[in-house]
Amino acid sequence: MGADNQPEGMCVETPARRKRVLILGGGFAGMYAALHLERRLGGRDDVEVTLVSRDNYFLFTPMLHEVAASDLNASAIVISLRKLLPRLSFVEGDVTGLDLEAKQALVAHGGLDGHSHAVPYDYVVLAMGSETNYFGRQGPREHSLTMKTLGDAMLLRNSLIDRLEEADADCVTAGQRNAIVTFVVVGGGFAGVETAGAINDFVHGALPFYPNIQHANVRVMLVHGGEEVLPELGQDLGAYTRKKLIEHGVEVRTGTRVEDVTETGVLLPDGSVVPTKTVVWVAGVTPPSLLKKLPCEKVHGRLKVNERMEVPGFPGVWALGDCASVPDLTQGGKPCPPTAQHAMRQGKQAALNVCAALKGQPGKVFRYKMLGQLAAIGQRAGVARILGLKFSGTFAWFLWRTIYLAKLPKLETKLRVAMGWTLDLFFRKDVVQLIGPRELDQLTLPAGPLPSRGQARQVQALHPRPQH
Repeated sequence: MGADNQPEGMCVETPARRKRVLILGGGFAGMYAALHLERRLGGRDDVEVTLVSRDNYFLFTPMLHEVAASDLNASAIVISLRKLLPRLSFVEGDVTGLDLEAKQALVAHGGLDGHSHAVPYDYVVLAMGSETNYFGRQGPREHSLTMKTLGDAMLLRNSLIDRLEEADADCVTAGQRNAIVTFVVVGGGFAGVETAGAINDFVHGALPFYPNIQHANVRVMLVHGGEEVLPELGQDLGAYTRKKLIEHGVEVRTGTRVEDVTETGVLLPDGSVVPTKTVVWVAGVTPPSLLKKLPCEKVHGRLKVNERMEVPGFPGVWALGDCASVPDLTQGGKPCPPTAQHAMRQGKQAALNVCAALKGQPGKVFRYKMLGQLAAIGQRAGVARILGLKFSGTFAWFLWRTIYLAKLPKLETKLRVAMGWTLDLFFRKDVVQLIGPRELDQLTLPAGPLPSRGQARQVQALHPRPQH
């Protein structure tokens, strides 16, 4: 029967509009929020959950330094978000705008020939992570590598191999240090210490393949502005870490802030310059620049939220992870530290609160007491503080690997990592350049975060340099 022939007075029911839940960010906080929402809402027809991420994979960032050190293949610590979340919608792109009043996000994708479009929502979870903090200095931004993404780790690994190839061909002076094989890491937190240890292990482990380079030619330096490295673990474990790094051959300078980074080296406060062609800047992070445009209260640039991770004044908006200042109820309301273990739990609780909001119920507060922290410091040594107990040495390194292996999502990822570690025990470092010297010369590498994937591809357009 056609619509025109329906009896007078008969009502035609209009299907209820699906509720739209949008998650911005595919890191630990965003991915775990999506994972728990998929488990609870993935089979429902009245709710659509969409995850927006600049990459189409989830990256297990605690193992980035292992990729740089060639302990693991790059593919071992990533897993496709589409494979991980098959019952959710996924959009690969960069969030370039967010209108909390109109309830829509602006997403750019598609590269140079791509486009932007608005993504409407009813509920939104902000988990956009953080960016490298250069403290307003142009030198580090232009002349340093970072360790935030999978591309960063792969680029560092290939840069290390490129430096070894260059130094081996240049016939370095026996017994003297050389700027080509001098590597400076700025920042003595977890990322800095683990990166310095990884660089030291990789370079010295690769020297048997480079007969013209001696161990004495290599210089690995860690520069930290604080009194002791790894301040999060306490003075004693920090001192142990510094001692071990020095024993491994890493030069550690604490209480030293880098003045500038240039093409030729690192400028220190006393006016001296450390000649080097490779600087890794891991001196801290800052919230995404997009947050500055939002009409929300902020704490040191991070979005201020209540104990349920709700953004005050904007119902249906939650913020978590590195981009949010989430009160830690186990520490008197101080902001939670930006760690993966907090982000994972925040993601789960945010998912539960979204489900409660869909039912018209209030959410629950986020409460989590940190179990501990661990760091791998090179040469199969580590440091850890777990449940108030301190561990160091090989046992702490074994704890690091065991705990993080268990935290990896999906069995296939665990198997890839376990197999990579097993092979690393029996074979020497792999010195194959996945990005060759010609490609490195042709790439104009951006040090800072780019607002869109299109700009990222634009700066990576090929501009060959004169050959010699």
